[in-house]
Amino acid sequence: MTAVISKSRLNNFANQIWKSAERMRGKFKAYEYQSVILPMIVIRRFECVLIDWRAKEAEKIKSKRPTIKDKELDSLVKNLELNPRNIPFSNKTSWTLRKICDEDPTLLEKNFRAYINGFSENIQDIINRFDFRATIGKMVTNARLEPIVSQYANEELGPDQFSNLEMGYIYEELLRRFSEQSGEEAGEHFTPREIIRLMVELLDIPLPKKHTSIYDPACGTGGMLSVAKEHLLDQCKTEKEQQDVENLVSLHGHERQPGNYAICQADMLIKNDKQAHIYYGNSLIPHKKIQNREDGDQLAEQQFDYMLSNPPFGVTWGGKDGYEKEAKEYAATRYKAGMPRTDDGALLFLQTMLAKMKSDDDGGSKIAVVFNGSPMSNGDCGSGPSEIRRWILENDWLDCIVMLPEQLFYNTGIFTFIWILTNKKIRSHKDKVMIIDARMQFDKEPKSFGDKRNRLLDEHRAWIEDRYKHGWKEGNNDECVKVFSTKDFAYHKISVTFWQTDGQDKPAVITELFDKPLTSANVKKKQEFYATDIQFDLKAVGRGKTEQLHFVLKPQDTFVERVEAVIRQAFDKKEADKSALKEFIKNLTIETHYTHPHYVVDDEYISDGENIEAFLKREMTKPIIRWQDSSQLGYEILPNKYFYRFQSPVSAKDLLAEFWRLEKEAENKLKGLAIK
Repeated sequence: MTAVISKSRLNNFANQIWKSAERMRGKFKAYEYQSVILPMIVIRRFECVLIDWRAKEAEKIKSKRPTIKDKELDSLVKNLELNPRNIPFSNKTSWTLRKICDEDPTLLEKNFRAYINGFSENIQDIINRFDFRATIGKMVTNARLEPIVSQYANEELGPDQFSNLEMGYIYEELLRRFSEQSGEEAGEHFTPREIIRLMVELLDIPLPKKHTSIYDPACGTGGMLSVAKEHLLDQCKTEKEQQDVENLVSLHGHERQPGNYAICQADMLIKNDKQAHIYYGNSLIPHKKIQNREDGDQLAEQQFDYMLSNPPFGVTWGGKDGYEKEAKEYAATRYKAGMPRTDDGALLFLQTMLAKMKSDDDGGSKIAVVFNGSPMSNGDCGSGPSEIRRWILENDWLDCIVMLPEQLFYNTGIFTFIWILTNKKIRSHKDKVMIIDARMQFDKEPKSFGDKRNRLLDEHRAWIEDRYKHGWKEGNNDECVKVFSTKDFAYHKISVTFWQTDGQDKPAVITELFDKPLTSANVKKKQEFYATDIQFDLKAVGRGKTEQLHFVLKPQDTFVERVEAVIRQAFDKKEADKSALKEFIKNLTIETHYTHPHYVVDDEYISDGENIEAFLKREMTKPIIRWQDSSQLGYEILPNKYFYRFQSPVSAKDLLAEFWRLEKEAENKLKGLAIK
């Protein structure tokens, strides 16, 4: 069974760490605390694991050789530790944080650096991603190394005190606070474990009989991957099943933020998960080993059985600080369906996951991903986001969308959505999409965590899972579940030209300034648009003479010929030299007004399958001149519209009563203040 997590205990510990971090105040900026605290927690946790392992190995040796000397015992244990087959990480020195503190204080920096340098290569990668050696120098300069090392020397941070799941909560609570201090974008969210659990349960990953791969393209501190594997272990009833999960389930992830990557990699090492493969880099761009180039997707050619992720919300990937150029290297392959807006890369992550689906012949794949509302409706017909949605729906990959309650995340209170996608739909799901309205399925947090004021309990997850499993039947009357055809999300964007009417509801005619250069091409566009007679009124000034010119331009007329004719007549230009006439016209000052029907162009969005002519006739009250369909269907998903429930507005009588009640309450408070 899943271990029961005491959030109050974990929050108290996080508060304790946070308060101790404030001893750096004045020497470090608040947002820099994480560069000290997070590496120290990770290093101390590694140390706790090593100390515990060394003690157990020493006991094993002493049980066989009771008279062994301490020096020889220490040497034997150290030799065992340095063999990676015995433990996945090590430290070749005999230092611990406690021993460093007990030595000569003047040697503290030297001994601490030797201790850090003594860790095995896999931990060096983690330390380097934290850029911790540079931080040590800053701690020394600001006289903060000794108090920080002393603080963590006795901190009990081993797996016996805090499980990996509990440490995940602690890391993410601290990261949440650090991100608030640094003013990071709201896109940096950490996923509450109850949401991850729901996503894993919706994926319905079976206990493995063969190799099963799980992938997260933005794995953060590894919460999604860890919970997925823990969930499988929870289902095991025998030791054989547990061994199969450990040996057959592999975890794969990318993470772009170095600190998060370091925490994730540390977590996997402490768990000694030999089937975990975490890569530092940006999963949205190609991987090229070029100096000063960001690491990219190192799993570009691999495919996975199950994928889950909570990509950053609303993170910009374009501009001078983005990676638009690199991402577009995939424009003809991975992102061939379309490129989303550069201020929101969510659909790049989704396309990356879809590109890593296994083929039907190889068993197919299933995906669970958390989005905000923008991937469902951002972008007009024919835009990148709409084309991506079209590609997904026309390939029948979208299976279900779950509308989650608000205020479930630590750094944002917005509504979020879980998308379930697969290329191995069962027959009853073919060409259908289920949307579940679970916005009311929550309980209040006993104590808020940042913006997280609501939570999902077991009963809420069970409610959602039950509807996902049993809500597909025709005739289902559950008002919180709707099943759509994939075509229900398609629409036509119709460009309609209609004739605006005047106050007497007659087709209007207007006279206005011709505000573009008076060229043949510009006038030709107007002729084609109005397709009727257009009256031109020109005020032409030249050679000390002003003339008011009037002519009607018919649809078949050539504008240049008509203008030349009226100007020649008005200015008595009888010479036959056309070039001289053109030069004369060029030097005139001309102000042009034109009179034409008052046509207006507007766009109408009409559901696919509806008769367009009948719709326009029913909905348009103005005379329609012409209409044109877009070359491609648009696609959008509007869950709030589908589950809209009308609520009668409060009556004027009740509003007035509430106003006077509040007015009276305010008067009483003011009286109380006056008495004081």
